[in-house]
Amino acid sequence: MLWQRILTAGVLLPLFLAALFLLPNLYWALLLAALLAVAAREWSRLAGFGAAGQAAYVLAVLSAALAIVALDHGDGAAHAFIYSAPGKLLYALCAAFWLAIVPAWLYSRWVVRSRPLLGVVGVLVLLPAWHALAWLQLTPERLLVALAVVWIADTAAYFAGRAFGRHKLAPSISPGKTWEGVAGALAAVCSGWVAFTLLAPSFRAQLASGLLLAALLTAMSIQGDLFESWMKRQAGLKDSGALLPGHGGLLDRVDALTSTLPLAALYFAYPLLRS
Repeated sequence: MLWQRILTAGVLLPLFLAALFLLPNLYWALLLAALLAVAAREWSRLAGFGAAGQAAYVLAVLSAALAIVALDHGDGAAHAFIYSAPGKLLYALCAAFWLAIVPAWLYSRWVVRSRPLLGVVGVLVLLPAWHALAWLQLTPERLLVALAVVWIADTAAYFAGRAFGRHKLAPSISPGKTWEGVAGALAAVCSGWVAFTLLAPSFRAQLASGLLLAALLTAMSIQGDLFESWMKRQAGLKDSGALLPGHGGLLDRVDALTSTLPLAALYFAYPLLRS
């Protein structure tokens, strides 16, 4: 299993970086839309949709994504969605979902069986994350900073948890996670941000707000992981799919990104949040 995970990551990471830096933004967004369709199918499976429902759900999510692409790139527009009224509404609902609803959902261990409600939740989970990933490619270093937070947090939490983990974070959802792992993730990410600002003068003015963002994204990345784990438990599934050998489904790999990338995009899109 471990060698499969390493091999899969070794193949996908260079392809991801090549696409990130070489593809025009329109083609990058369309490539991500194809991956969004895969993630939407996996989510519809977690939500309990049948075959026809899964197809309809994927079509609906993909149609919404393509409409956003048209708004961002049509008629000479330059990524208007995140600043438009529909974009502000979607991002605001996404932020409220991750900052307020999901903590209560996980704390209370809500079991939701309503397929329409879970379908709406899937839109809030998937569509803003897809758009944030597309929009942030316009400034690749910003996207890499956001991704680095998630990767560092995940790695540090794993090793800190293994070395020092004694107190379970959410044993009924993800038995391997510990509060010591959370502390290790926060320490590593915040230390990394300080080091990064020392090496990147363009980010130096954002040291204080960036530290707050780094801490928030670390917490959100753990929450995104827990939320997908809870959804899988509710659905009685070990993995969201079998797309990636050794990793499971696409959602199993991007669960932490769904909760972090929209907040990172808001931070970089609106200067008031960086002041």
